[in-house]
Amino acid sequence: MKDILSACGLDCYNCECFLATQAQNEAQKADIAIRWSKQYNAELSAKDINCEGCMSDGARFTWCSMCPIRACVVAKGYANCSACEDFPCSTNEFLINAVPAAKETIMALKQQANQD
Repeated sequence: MKDILSACGLDCYNCECFLATQAQNEAQKADIAIRWSKQYNAELSAKDINCEGCMSDGARFTWCSMCPIRACVVAKGYANCSACEDFPCSTNEFLINAVPAAKETIMALKQQANQD
């Protein structure tokens, strides 16, 4: 399994924000900002659409600084939620409901860790 770059199990390698950042595609970032602003009732600009994964040392999407899941993972010193005995929990419930694949990724990582 490819290493994930998110705390929660989102697949950065298929995230349009991550991909636009990697491609340095400013037009695509502007388009994402418009769509995400409407979708998430936020005011985003192309500058906000800049992410190399929330757990990377690089650029992070604006939301990452406010994300309770990332904050929890960082506070516990984990790479992602798979190391936590409390997963799933109330902190990541909102994301799991919105993106069930994130839970599947974390569960697969937990299973992989148990086999190692």
